[in-house]
Amino acid sequence: MAKMTGEEREKFLAELHVGVIAIERPDRAPLAVPIWYAYEPGGEVHIWTESGSVKEKLIRAAGRFTLTAQVEEQPYRYVSVEGPVTGIELGTPETVGPIAIRYLGEAAGTAFTDQNLTPESLLIRMRPERWLTTDYSKE
Repeated sequence: MAKMTGEEREKFLAELHVGVIAIERPDRAPLAVPIWYAYEPGGEVHIWTESGSVKEKLIRAAGRFTLTAQVEEQPYRYVSVEGPVTGIELGTPETVGPIAIRYLGEAAGTAFTDQNLTPESLLIRMRPERWLTTDYSKE
């Protein structure tokens, strides 16, 4: 199995994939759930969640999380990135709206944001530190 280069892994993570976030928790297996995210090469991973959610509570306690993105058809490829949380702030249309637009398109993403942005919405940022990658198209 072949690894991705630094440029390849960042480009892959920036492509549209539903991610799976994994967060450690005491006395249980890590929480692992699908999530929409945003990422630009060289930047931070952004996720949108709600204050008081299980994800938010665990992320605050752990101070870090892992995000995995994959292609589920051959040739299989994936990127898994782990890092510390660099910020948790109230979500605004300008900060969380781009995540919905990324997955739903401009009109539907804006409508989704308008319908789902609440005073409890949070934008959580993570700085990638550790990367795991595989790209079976290189074999």
